[in-house]
Amino acid sequence: MYTPAITGTGVFTPDQVITNAELVKAFNAYVDIYNKEHADEIEAGTLPAKEYSSEDFIVKASGIEQRYVIDKVGILNPHVMHPLLRQRSDDEPSLMAEMALDAAHKALAQAGKTSADVGAVICAASNLERAYPAVAIEIQDLLEINGFAFDMNVACSSATFGIQAAADMIRAGSIRSALVVNPEICSAHLEWRDRDCHFIFGDVATATFIERAEDANGAYFEIKSTRCATEFSNNIRNNNGFLRRSRPDGVADRRDMQFMQNGRKVFKEVLPMVSDHIAGHMGDEGVAPGDLKRLWLHQANKSMNDFIGRKVLGRIPEPGEQPNILQDYANTSSAGSIIAFSQNSSDLEDGDTGLICSFGAGYSVGSVIVEKHG
Repeated sequence: MYTPAITGTGVFTPDQVITNAELVKAFNAYVDIYNKEHADEIEAGTLPAKEYSSEDFIVKASGIEQRYVIDKVGILNPHVMHPLLRQRSDDEPSLMAEMALDAAHKALAQAGKTSADVGAVICAASNLERAYPAVAIEIQDLLEINGFAFDMNVACSSATFGIQAAADMIRAGSIRSALVVNPEICSAHLEWRDRDCHFIFGDVATATFIERAEDANGAYFEIKSTRCATEFSNNIRNNNGFLRRSRPDGVADRRDMQFMQNGRKVFKEVLPMVSDHIAGHMGDEGVAPGDLKRLWLHQANKSMNDFIGRKVLGRIPEPGEQPNILQDYANTSSAGSIIAFSQNSSDLEDGDTGLICSFGAGYSVGSVIVEKHG
């Protein structure tokens, strides 16, 4: 059995930013257009009027202050309200592969390795650009990597599930190393016309390079243990799919073809599931709350993370113990916990223990206990 270790991470950040002020301005302009177009139904009481959003509402509901996106022009156009992306030919790299490539190069550079050192590529994301060929195989090709690659989707938990898959293969000796990449174009599956969720998501790509600890060129995080769990729920869902055109009204502009969630039920059901999962994982591995130097949590909602931090540590986390990045990036699905880890781990000292955790639709939850070396 070999010891898997995280030796490099990388983050691709789009160059376009949407602030809450910009988002609210566009959304409220859309509300004015909608209410005017449906004035008769609203007056008759057969259709409810849409309500304005506000910056205070967004921050209070989520803690989000801005988000990075691939395209802001379409999103902020009240007559469009979704990204406008260039159609690429089949001979060009896909957008997801291009994003992942940037993050992968950064992760390899941090590890002091090249693509020749990669044995496998796992593209783990909540929404994949196409069904086949696998985006992971395209990334493998662009990096000129020998070996194999595959896609996986466990929604917001995809990154930690991907890390577990890579770590298990390294432990078993079937590969020496793997790149787990998480390209997330969340802006394309968000319903920007829905007040309850129009502020939630942003775009990003992350990459994690995992290899045998004995092959590390410098400091690394040993993957001490991983744990994953799932429990079926429809409270976070997207009903789009290849069977859509085969069903009556399947190609209509239906609300359930984009991101949907029952926020209150998710909050009530996911929080105890995640808290119990982390506590059980730590307990079985002999990690006491006082041993944990850092919690890198899924970046969906500040209140959720604050609750989990208190449950896991048994107290209010000190500044820096549970870093949040969602105020700048918003919810980036599977990539969120990896951004937090990438940007808030270099200061840990030799022997320090931390835990990466992601959770979301499924329901799903994955946790990774790591220990700093060097």
